[in-house]
Amino acid sequence: MIMNSNSYFNAFILVFLAGLFWSFGAVTVRYMIDGHTYVFQYLFYRGISIAIILLIYLFLKEGKIFYKNFLRIGISSILGGIFLATAFTGFIFSITMTTAAVTLFMLAAMPFIAAIVGYFILGETLSRSTLIAMIIAFFGVCVMIYNDSISGSALGAIIGFISASGFALYSVTIRWKPETPKFTTVVLAGLFCTIFSFFVLGFSFKPFVEMPMVNSYLSLLHGLIVASGLILYTLGAKHLPSAELTLLSLMEVVGGVIWVWIPIFGINEVPSSTVILGGIIITLAVVYHGYGARKKREPLLP
Repeated sequence: MIMNSNSYFNAFILVFLAGLFWSFGAVTVRYMIDGHTYVFQYLFYRGISIAIILLIYLFLKEGKIFYKNFLRIGISSILGGIFLATAFTGFIFSITMTTAAVTLFMLAAMPFIAAIVGYFILGETLSRSTLIAMIIAFFGVCVMIYNDSISGSALGAIIGFISASGFALYSVTIRWKPETPKFTTVVLAGLFCTIFSFFVLGFSFKPFVEMPMVNSYLSLLHGLIVASGLILYTLGAKHLPSAELTLLSLMEVVGGVIWVWIPIFGINEVPSSTVILGGIIITLAVVYHGYGARKKREPLLP
């Protein structure tokens, strides 16, 4: 399908910015006190804040009738909410059960999963420039983790792949039925994540009392970051195929490395030379794709 080049490039910018928004989540998590101890409290607060922020956005956008969006919830919204909540939860589990390198490697599979599912479910095809950019970005991720340990829990790697699949499938669902309100999917994802976390915590508020107050604030801030990115991502989804959406979301990885490195945030995690090189390769892949987005898209025939 050939689309207007301006709307296509504008969507590219929106999703690119979404990835940058999400990258600040790495800084937020680094400021938490013993963050690995409070995983489910973190997921609970983040889920609630995501749902509330999206509801506020819908109210500001549509006024008092915003609730009518929820009367039109369909199977795509429910499945999308489940998939996105799975991605939220799986990422935290994976990165605490295995090395960051393994989790990152699993997330690099997102564009390819989305491309396969998008082709069979939606009949989406890839432009040649997108396919090339995906391969370059995957190579960049491989370079980033070259010097890192790839040992660790096999279960953590599997959960990382499930997380990547969840986000890829969510990207497909928000393009599946155009008539279904898209932002309700994000609200549902936040609520599903919150309910699941509260269930694991035994429907008790005691674990929240035990968590440092600063962690609560940081969890809510992270929810704001994620929700803002999802708003941009969903707006861009109108004009970009599923595989391209997930390709651009890899900028979260590159941005996260930069923010925890530069002195302004006070974290000063100095990346290795391979991490820097891999990040440059991923960025070049996205820039190359962006250059192609200015031109008329040439479908890649199956």
